[in-house]
Amino acid sequence: MRLRFSQDIKSLLERLANQPLTLADILAETSERGFSLVIGLLTLPFLFPMPPGFTVVLGSGSLLLALQMAFGWRSPWLPKRIRQFKFPRWFILQLLKNLQRVTGMLEKLTRPRFRRVAENPQAWRLNGLCIAWLTVLLMSPIPLTNPIPAVGILLFVVATLEADGFLMCVSYGLTGAITLFFVFIAGTFWQAFSLFMQQFLQQ
Repeated sequence: MRLRFSQDIKSLLERLANQPLTLADILAETSERGFSLVIGLLTLPFLFPMPPGFTVVLGSGSLLLALQMAFGWRSPWLPKRIRQFKFPRWFILQLLKNLQRVTGMLEKLTRPRFRRVAENPQAWRLNGLCIAWLTVLLMSPIPLTNPIPAVGILLFVVATLEADGFLMCVSYGLTGAITLFFVFIAGTFWQAFSLFMQQFLQQ
């Protein structure tokens, strides 16, 4: 079964490769679906090695859209600087090359289920809140951890677009697990730093 997510994202990436569309152009065409589609588009690069300087723009855009979802907005908005962002053609071609691996796995996981959960207005808000939190973790300075919250965000995106309430519930649990992982990593770094400072001050 072909997901609307994979079809829409592939179509967007192909258009971006052929002409320099901005995020504003995409939002204007996708309306309410633009929340999930653009968040997915902004998050997808974090699954792969990414050039410096992209993290702030892509992460900020995803965070702003997710917060708007959390507040119940149905029309997406981004600041002019982010709305005018254009993906470099070489970068889009690289994403297209890797897209099949991502969507092939997702297509095995999702289908319309638990519609009462998926279509609940409060689920829209909760999804936005979870995506916003995962985006904060995504932008954290902890090295080599970007793909972990990125996977959580993409699951929310797919669950929302495909009306898969079961996958939403799985994503809530995964958000909790990812949070615990980052707490563990942060605690480990803090303990190591504290030990280093103690040894340094004792010298």
